Amino acid sequence: MTPITEVAGRRLALSNLEKVLYPASGFTKGEVLHYYASVADVLLPHLRDRPVSFLRYPDGPDGQVFFTKNVPPGTPDWVTTAEVPRSEGPSRMVLVQDLPSLMWAANLVTEFHTHQWTIGDPGTADRLVLDLDPGPPATVVDCCEVALWLRDRLAADGIEAYAKTSGAKGLHLLAGVRGASSEQVSDYAKRLAVEAERAMPRLVLHRMTRSLRPGKVFVDWSQNAARKTTATPYTLRARPEPLVSAPVTWTEIEDCRSPEPLAFRAGDIPPRVQDHGDLLAALFDADHAGTLP
Repeated sequence: MTPITEVAGRRLALSNLEKVLYPASGFTKGEVLHYYASVADVLLPHLRDRPVSFLRYPDGPDGQVFFTKNVPPGTPDWVTTAEVPRSEGPSRMVLVQDLPSLMWAANLVTEFHTHQWTIGDPGTADRLVLDLDPGPPATVVDCCEVALWLRDRLAADGIEAYAKTSGAKGLHLLAGVRGASSEQVSDYAKRLAVEAERAMPRLVLHRMTRSLRPGKVFVDWSQNAARKTTATPYTLRARPEPLVSAPVTWTEIEDCRSPEPLAFRAGDIPPRVQDHGDLLAALFDADHAGTLP
């Protein structure tokens, strides 16, 4: 029988808690749920009011992995949903607004992916994202070099950037922005990627052409499009080990000499939060949001 747990007054059926989801480390579904409960205070602000796409891997990363954008069948009626505009017509998506809905979603075994806008104003972007993706043999070390260049370039336009690991191979740069549409942010991000390629032609690529990517860092500007999503800060990823998309300091990026120090697992995150708080908290401060030139 599936155990029933009460979370902040909501009754949840949390299933298969002993199931191993990450065979390389023996990390179980129960540990996944415990992780999300442990980081809820810093994760929930990044989810709140942003329609969520779920990348589900109920049998672990080696099993079936699939995106769920619309409200999943069986979603409890107390989970907040909202109608989201899309070019092909509106759809209804989940909003993870509180701890019960976070734990319900975590029980589906999911990566959380969110847009760069909130449901209150889907026509306006409030974040800029640049996804730095290394093509082997390039690694996150090369991403760090590119990230530092982009940080300084953004600063020249009065925009303060923050960084997190992707939880896979690369880095994500985030910045708060105001007064711009997703299309305008996308255009600006593309210009930055092109400039980075011109400044570091042996290292940076702004085009998606896969044949050009070995040994280079692809600066993916396209995730600023209104329809696109990016892995949410603090989400677990469907990788061989329970890696997390973890906020990092610029000092950590400046000091990066090998990939391992920037590979953060679930157990690493609560102590980091205790020491640093949310390193991305400034994204919620309107005074830190930049205006596109």
